[in-house]
Amino acid sequence: MQEKLTQEPRQTPSLADILAEAHGFHRTFQSVLMATAAGDGRPHASYAPYIEDDEGCFYVFLSELAAHTRNLLQDPRVSLLFIEEESVMKQVFARKRVTYEGIAQEIPRDDPAFGPRLDQMTERHGAIVGMLRNLRDFHLFRITPDKATYVRGFGEAFTLEGSDLQAIRWMGERGHQSLDEPL
Repeated sequence: MQEKLTQEPRQTPSLADILAEAHGFHRTFQSVLMATAAGDGRPHASYAPYIEDDEGCFYVFLSELAAHTRNLLQDPRVSLLFIEEESVMKQVFARKRVTYEGIAQEIPRDDPAFGPRLDQMTERHGAIVGMLRNLRDFHLFRITPDKATYVRGFGEAFTLEGSDLQAIRWMGERGHQSLDEPL
């Protein structure tokens, strides 16, 4: 006998609610996964602790010993990924995640923003930042996102664009199609 599957009715959130959820998702993470490109175009995946400012820009403090730092100094394009932990996910193919695409800009040590950002980083990540702050090979980067993709689950993918990423658009107008369905 086959067991009958039942689903509880789901309340469909508004796009405004989804937008707020998308903008808040990354705040539970202390670090971010990063994708950068080397001078020859080879991709590089890494991670870094981060902080965020009130304008939605992200900051990372990176050593020149790391490939991602050298990559960002040559090519400022970067992608940031925040993804739901596997230990709490419901389905591996539909892990909740937000991916930001943006441009990294180095904040020089003599810039007025440098000190306050590292103070903010110390508050969030601890005293080790004070030690790293005195190492000359570390660079502070501001990452300004210009586009984001938020995935809540199957068929629930959204693009965030525009000023401060406040324009949201559902990506799945056609949804997934079976190989049996005509194009």
